[in-house]
Amino acid sequence: MKKAILLASGGLDSTTVAYQLASTSIDVIPIFFDYGQHCVDVEWNRVNEVLPAHMRRPERYNVSDIFKGSPSRLIKEADLWNEEVKDDDLYIPYRTMLFFAAAAARAQTIGVLDVYTGFINSNHAKEIDCTAAFMNDLEGLTSNIGPVRFHSPFRYSSKGDVARAAVELGVPIGRTYSCQASSRFPCGACPNCVERLNALKETGLV
Repeated sequence: MKKAILLASGGLDSTTVAYQLASTSIDVIPIFFDYGQHCVDVEWNRVNEVLPAHMRRPERYNVSDIFKGSPSRLIKEADLWNEEVKDDDLYIPYRTMLFFAAAAARAQTIGVLDVYTGFINSNHAKEIDCTAAFMNDLEGLTSNIGPVRFHSPFRYSSKGDVARAAVELGVPIGRTYSCQASSRFPCGACPNCVERLNALKETGLV
């Protein structure tokens, strides 16, 4: 059986890709990164909850020391009652590149040639490493140094496109988690929450 690694976070995008892959004959190996995010416990619980039942349980890797001391509000949680959180406050430099490199290294180590991600073409300020152009360039680089190939089915899609696909696939959307500002519950105001709510409105779910 063909095997593939999936970068899984418990969020809507990667979970939808998981459900897409679940309808194929691919043996999916989900991997989860603890990079010091303040919501890591919630994300870890959710990723174990929302992945398709017959899929392997995720492998967890700790790379949190790399971002120790980061001022990003993804690492250092804001006081949402007293602090405004803007796009630029959430940026973590080279995070996506680190994820791709680590996933490729793990994949080649265990003899897997394909890595799937849920990354979409981000419109968030400074998220230059979440754009379709970045992922295309990264694929061009990795194609010259090893056999692992990356697949991002939603790289040219909007969050609305992902939400519609999630509805069709029966993804447990309400249990996915992708808030950037709060470690315990969706704040409803950070870029991810706003984009998610707008996408769900397009589907008629809210």
